[in-house]
Amino acid sequence: MTTGDKDFDGAVNMTAAELEKWLGTDESRSVGQKTEGGESVGHESGRKIVAILRKKRTDITDADRAHMRKVTGYVHRHLAQRPKGDVSGTPWRYSLMNWGHDPQK
Repeated sequence: MTTGDKDFDGAVNMTAAELEKWLGTDESRSVGQKTEGGESVGHESGRKIVAILRKKRTDITDADRAHMRKVTGYVHRHLAQRPKGDVSGTPWRYSLMNWGHDPQK
């Protein structure tokens, strides 16, 4: 396991099943910058994260590792912007969850 893998494992605190279930919700689809296809960048990232989490470590590609670094950076930047008060139903939390991190876990 590389340092990048450990950073990713620390940033992503949702299981593949939890994330996949979350991505199926209206709340998940309600946040983020939409691409031409209508899906948000974070939602698309979440689908990639699910695929990575389901792979054996030996099957992870260079492209997967690049995405893992992107995810780690996003989660760390977004956590630093935590709003005050209860974040339960906030777009801030929903965005993080699309990237595999539930700040309430």
